[in-house]
Amino acid sequence: MPDRHSDRDLEATLRAAGCVFAEDEARLLRAQARTPAELTLLVRRRVAGEPLEHVLGWAEFAGVRVAVEPGVFVPRHRSEFLVDEAAAAVPGARVVVDLCCGSGAIGAALLRRLGAVELHAADVDTVAVRCARRTLGSRGEVHQGDLYAALPAFLRGRVDLLVASTPYVPSDAVHLMPPEAREHEPLVALDGGRDGLDVVRRLVADAPAWLAPAGVVAVETSYEQAATAGAAMAAADLAAEVRMDDDGECVAVLGRIVRS
Repeated sequence: MPDRHSDRDLEATLRAAGCVFAEDEARLLRAQARTPAELTLLVRRRVAGEPLEHVLGWAEFAGVRVAVEPGVFVPRHRSEFLVDEAAAAVPGARVVVDLCCGSGAIGAALLRRLGAVELHAADVDTVAVRCARRTLGSRGEVHQGDLYAALPAFLRGRVDLLVASTPYVPSDAVHLMPPEAREHEPLVALDGGRDGLDVVRRLVADAPAWLAPAGVVAVETSYEQAATAGAAMAAADLAAEVRMDDDGECVAVLGRIVRS
């Protein structure tokens, strides 16, 4: 591939590789590259099937730029619905936790919506933690570990808003995902177990111990999983509510703790 690309040639190369939005991708790649040689390298990576966000080193999510590097889960725009519903549920939240935080996208978006909150984010994956720390900088604390085991003990009973975009793809369906996801994102961020809700159940079961009075836990699921996730919240003595967009493609299940 030559070091110089005309706009038309670059778009044609990307389109031939299956990039549906070739014109937009060409513009982003050209803006990211500092030299013609770097552009050639970026294009080669994209043509080879790497997610565009991994190639660029960033992703746009809910109005914020999120640090993304190879091997990390790429935030999905449908998760912006989870941010909207969570922020609306607890507009006065002071302590916010983003579990299964990935690159820190949801935490960063909530900071933008809610203002100066005490934000804690956590993930089990090393690459995710590194990206989240770059995304959040000094605006939040990022911890590494499995769900609540990652969090400092002083947060118990203080969390106003607990948000999590957990892995929720059923194990048997992971192989049906696009190659960009299943070949370039960590399995731990995709595979949710037999019915996709293994992590959701674990998270919801222990949520009451961490939530403040009237605190809310909000998770993302598919339309088909929403009722089961709501039942898990009810089993944990949380008042559950399912919210979804008009198409039923974006689903958030909220559980509010009720204490006398």
